[in-house]
Amino acid sequence: MLDVDTTNTLLNDVVEDAQVTQATTRKGVLVLEDGMRFEGFSFGYEGPVAGEVVFCTGMVGYPEALTDASYTGQILTMTYPIIGNYGVPDASKWEDDRIHAAGLIVSNYVGTPSHVESTMDLGTWLRREQIPALEIKDTRQLTQYIRKHGTMLAKIVFEEDIPFHDPDSENLVAQVSTPEVREFGSGETTIALIDCGAKRNIVRSLVARGARVVVVPWDYDLCAEDVPFEFDGILVSNGPGNPKMAQKTIENLRKAIEREIPIMGICLGHQLLALAAGGDTYKLKFGHRSQNQPCLLAESKRCYITTQNHSFAVGTLPTDFSAWFTNANDGSNEGLRHNYLPIFSVQFHPESTPGPMDTEWLFDLFLEKVHETKGALI
Repeated sequence: MLDVDTTNTLLNDVVEDAQVTQATTRKGVLVLEDGMRFEGFSFGYEGPVAGEVVFCTGMVGYPEALTDASYTGQILTMTYPIIGNYGVPDASKWEDDRIHAAGLIVSNYVGTPSHVESTMDLGTWLRREQIPALEIKDTRQLTQYIRKHGTMLAKIVFEEDIPFHDPDSENLVAQVSTPEVREFGSGETTIALIDCGAKRNIVRSLVARGARVVVVPWDYDLCAEDVPFEFDGILVSNGPGNPKMAQKTIENLRKAIEREIPIMGICLGHQLLALAAGGDTYKLKFGHRSQNQPCLLAESKRCYITTQNHSFAVGTLPTDFSAWFTNANDGSNEGLRHNYLPIFSVQFHPESTPGPMDTEWLFDLFLEKVHETKGALI
């Protein structure tokens, strides 16, 4: 058993080590467009970045969130107080092959991860990918500020200052989409996946159900006469930014709707499908980013807990479509379906990662509708 003097000596050593670490860690500042400032310590790449500051209330899943292309141009604030504790898994577990978030804000960064699948600590990963990150103790205050004033432009700066930048002013979909056609899996049913920034688990979910998946770029015209492959249905993926910037996707989806091709949309794909069919979208005050968004199924008392990551929502439903899901928190639209064609979409992520798998049945429903359509055409 340690005596009092020895115990005090060990405690002093711990405090001194912490003070040295903090003293040698470079300070940075998160600056909001209205002038509000949050100081913190860097644990990532020490270079400035500008974007849009948002918050996610998920307790787990920072590797999946960071590699989700939907976060392109956004400085992600994690509200859960401990981030980094289970490190970074192998790249095969990511949702893309790189980090897409512009920056990261946490309350407490853990640089000594403990997990059997960890390949490196979070700080090392961020520095490799040149993503700035700050440990700001009061992320609760920052989150409450965003909730009160709405999502706003922001920048992480060190010594060098940079101007603010609005990611919604760009076609972010074109930046994150695949540049070429790619094929995954095998099977008698082929699904064409329009990649607007697709999470890998969308492909995994379809392939696991025996489908062949052909991934195509965001502006690929699947109704053109020279398409070199046959397909049975179209899935429009998630992605970043303002859906109205992806006009080519909207135009191509309009053709597919006219041909009555089975279509499923996820997240941004939900918004694009609504615009293609004649509906409209708007930007939410601070968006939905979590793994516990409650969605009510129309004409029932069933509520599903869902994973979400989006700034925009469908406001005006298109003609011949009905509301399918509704957000139980704010009443915003979470899904729509055509009144008589095999076409539907959801604002949330049925493929989860991270999050609940309560709505994976939507992939089964989509493939079922595709099979029914194939049978009708034979």
